Amino acid sequence: MTDLFYELDGNPVPENAFSGFLTTRDRKQVRFARFSATARPLKGTVVVLAGRNECIEKYFETVRDLTGRGFGVAMLDWRGQGASDRLLKNPQRGYVKSFKDYAADLEQLFTEVVLPDCRGPYYILAHSAGALVALLASANMVNRVQRMVLIAPFLDLPDQRVSMTTLRRLGSVLTYIGLGHLYAAWGPRKALPTPFERNLLTSDPERYRRNVGIYQAYPQLALGGPTVRWLRAAAIATETVRDPEFMAGMKIPTLIVGAGNDRVVSTRAVEHFARHIRLGSFVMIDGAKHEILQEKDYYREQLLSAFDAFIPG
Repeated sequence: MTDLFYELDGNPVPENAFSGFLTTRDRKQVRFARFSATARPLKGTVVVLAGRNECIEKYFETVRDLTGRGFGVAMLDWRGQGASDRLLKNPQRGYVKSFKDYAADLEQLFTEVVLPDCRGPYYILAHSAGALVALLASANMVNRVQRMVLIAPFLDLPDQRVSMTTLRRLGSVLTYIGLGHLYAAWGPRKALPTPFERNLLTSDPERYRRNVGIYQAYPQLALGGPTVRWLRAAAIATETVRDPEFMAGMKIPTLIVGAGNDRVVSTRAVEHFARHIRLGSFVMIDGAKHEILQEKDYYREQLLSAFDAFIPG
């Protein structure tokens, strides 16, 4: 462990790194990090928002991609995951009361870290559940964030056999009777990782081993499955951002990137959303699995090329 980072031989801490903790309004400790650009000209700061069960360390390679392009980077571990405070006695359970809590923590990151300590202009690069938080918070970031790139945002489940509305209703009933802390899917983290051949996240074996290695070396950073309350909160957030009035009110130019071989979120819902928002653009990366930033170079380079074409704009 270096400072407040968790380092591996194959995943060193990027240059010019600083980390600390924010104390939230409800007294939770949320870890943040910022990284200074390593190239010129300076282009501003990218706020990177990770997905569920991800941590800052998983994005060290992406941080280098960005700082080498002249961007500073700011990140946080969402409450309840990574090195931030867990919200239940059992630290393995993925839990949050509301995605508005995530949005409030993002607001605090901007207020206490990004605006005072990071060079503008500001951009967002967000993945999956982190992209859903970015959408939820977008109305409050109009005068701060110039552009957003959202990768495989979590807007619906891939098979769509069960709607998010049904999940919200069922989750509300279970939460009301005191079962919101129970696992909704997958259960506790397994002692052995999912074999590479069965993983749904990436087709790159080396990056998969690296990411698995982070959690094997530092199991305190990992989570098990989401709880009923987390899934209910996600369903409410997806209904909010997919409401036509919300979509019509989006004012930040946004590039949405879909993964053609995504089996974690619905690519159809992602593309539909992108086609129906003002100032929205859509790029599909055919063949890529859900975590495009953790994918083979062939897919990552397509994503980074799209990023370069869109930001700074």
